[in-house]
Amino acid sequence: MFEWEEFLDPYIQAVGELKIKLRGIRKQFRKQGLHSPIEFVTGRVKSVESIVEKMERYEVDLADISEGIEDIAGLRVMVQFVDDVYKVVELLRQRQDMTVILEKDYIANMKDSGYRSYHVIVTYPVETIKGRREVNVEIQIRTLSMNFWATIEHSLNYKYQGNFPDEIRHRLEVTARIARELDDEMSKIRDDIREAQLLFDPVVGTLSDGVGNSDDTDEFYR
Repeated sequence: MFEWEEFLDPYIQAVGELKIKLRGIRKQFRKQGLHSPIEFVTGRVKSVESIVEKMERYEVDLADISEGIEDIAGLRVMVQFVDDVYKVVELLRQRQDMTVILEKDYIANMKDSGYRSYHVIVTYPVETIKGRREVNVEIQIRTLSMNFWATIEHSLNYKYQGNFPDEIRHRLEVTARIARELDDEMSKIRDDIREAQLLFDPVVGTLSDGVGNSDDTDEFYR
């Protein structure tokens, strides 16, 4: 009998530690009165059911699961602007506590479906009572508009199992274009947006006492 709980514990630990570290980056930028490329961070560990389904779909043996499935542990970093995506990627590359082993740029190379995101696979060491263990973690970096579209598409894909009716497929294509246009338009006025946001930043303390910091925000994704 495979001990799933014992197997997944290091991944759960990795997600917890990395969420704290990435949120810490955001706080450092904000305390210095700077625009943070990180808006907020969420994370999850795949359920056993999802892992087994993916193993079957990609014909991954149980003995090869750690290497064969790279997104057992996953984080999502939300940003406001497209250029923030690449700033976050550069921050990840520079860190000494993890190693980037794979990058997939679905922003410069959008999927046919309209999906856009930047995926980074890192190896991250966790300390357990049995010693150090390196685990793979997938970090997805998206703008808010990218995430909105991808979340809707994921739900519809689950419902239709990839066989979208023509009307739904057309609507997804249209909304993917609108999401790209929104990112483009926001990028054109990002300097004004950033300046305005810093005026109201609770950490800087200009117009707030710091209550309601969104760093405590958390959610899970599939």
